[in-house]
Amino acid sequence: MTTAPTDLVEVLRTTGAVRAFQDRAVDRAVVARVLDNARFAPNGGNQQAWRVVLVENPARRRALRDLYLAGWAEYLEQRTDGVQPWAPIGDRAAEASAVQRARPMTADEADAAPAGDFAAHLDRVPVLAVVLADLRLLAATDRDLGRYQLVGGASIYPFVWSILLAARAEGLGGVLTTVAITREPELKSLLGAPEEFAVAAVLALGYPERQPTRLRRDPVESFANVDTLDGPPLNSP
Repeated sequence: MTTAPTDLVEVLRTTGAVRAFQDRAVDRAVVARVLDNARFAPNGGNQQAWRVVLVENPARRRALRDLYLAGWAEYLEQRTDGVQPWAPIGDRAAEASAVQRARPMTADEADAAPAGDFAAHLDRVPVLAVVLADLRLLAATDRDLGRYQLVGGASIYPFVWSILLAARAEGLGGVLTTVAITREPELKSLLGAPEEFAVAAVLALGYPERQPTRLRRDPVESFANVDTLDGPPLNSP
């Protein structure tokens, strides 16, 4: 039986990505509790611009998995070429070349590839949820800066992270993935989502085979500086 931690700091330091789940169903009431707690996430203007679709129909699940596999094949090809996949600032020519070479991948092929079992069996995870954002309700203050837009996600991703934290409190594990968004038009069609919505994340949740407890992250001084980006580092406690 998976137990949930009660200390907030422990939760923050041990809630890692979980992609392997027990063959155990998650009751809808548990999912409802997770979302009920996650809905208190901070968001711009309290617009609560998120929507969640729980994908339960087997055919829809398989279709979502196939969309994921298409993006997964492109991701792997880019990584093989040493390209940072879909980086906002990167070598677009090298990226396009890698994506063009990527061939469709079946579930069996993904299952045989290193770390491919999650992609191959995405349709079998206990809880498969898609988080969408209503673009009419986001205050995207970087919309007109002429660069990659990032700010609008500040009203959506705290909610997504709160789902993962609330899931942890129920003894669940999970992962946020965005690979299927490479096929967003098809994914939105699958979910019946209108034009004004964007797909923010696909979440896989379930009772973990193993709960990560030791996460590897860079120390504070590697990413925090005082006054300027090249100012004195803020040392780890």
